[in-house]
Amino acid sequence: MRLSDEPGVVVEVTIPAPPHRVWELVTDISTSPRFSPELQRTEWLQGADRPAVGAHFAGHNARPDGYRWQTVNRITEFTPNRRFAWSVLPDVATVQGDEFACWHYELTPDGAGTRLRHGMRIGNLRTPVHALVEAHPEQEEAILDTRLASLRNGIEAVLRGIAADATRA
Repeated sequence: MRLSDEPGVVVEVTIPAPPHRVWELVTDISTSPRFSPELQRTEWLQGADRPAVGAHFAGHNARPDGYRWQTVNRITEFTPNRRFAWSVLPDVATVQGDEFACWHYELTPDGAGTRLRHGMRIGNLRTPVHALVEAHPEQEEAILDTRLASLRNGIEAVLRGIAADATRA
């Protein structure tokens, strides 16, 4: 696996709750920070106060090693009860197609519940992972495996939290 392949992670779970309940949680940008080991908080930008295609929000992130960063995110897809996606950008003026990463939720009715897929793909803009790979090209696969494993763990934690909230009476 190579960074130039824009690798990613997708995790899928089935939640015993109707899609509209799961949708409420995944489109509330304050849900993920409650469960994510990396995303600490979010806030709407430029007067936005709800999800819509083109709306921007900030993500405030931190890792256990103390590294902190902020992202600007643009919602790229918003199909009610089906798909919510956004791109991670350097700023609100970034041209579509240039991103650090792309994230998404996909919902599918599954009997009385909801099949929920949550995933991400590393984008084409330079990140600290790119710098690490450039400094240690012979370790590219191991570096990517480590970062993708960390992202998978975070996604799994968020999905566990969403499932718990969605099924809480």
